[in-house]
Amino acid sequence: MNAFFETGLSFILFLPTFAIVGALYCAFPRTPRSAARWLCDLAVLAVAAALSIAAMRWGFHASSGRGGAMWKQVVATLYAYGAFLGVLCVALPLRALWFRARTG
Repeated sequence: MNAFFETGLSFILFLPTFAIVGALYCAFPRTPRSAARWLCDLAVLAVAAALSIAAMRWGFHASSGRGGAMWKQVVATLYAYGAFLGVLCVALPLRALWFRARTG
């Protein structure tokens, strides 16, 4: 298998987890629900997905493969999940500050 297919498959297999975490990020807090909020949330999720794919590819190529071929998939998925959560953890307080400044 080539690396592009393997990393793409890893991302697709982990996509339900990304969707659940992304939906929770968009759902809370429940107010305000403006168009600006939706655009902000979609932009953050797009950046998180892009960085997650980049981290997955980098993790797949950086892994030595010791412990079997499956280890490359595990490392790539861990890097992708870390990048996705990292973006959301940075965006969450920034979003709160932005909306607090807009309403206050």
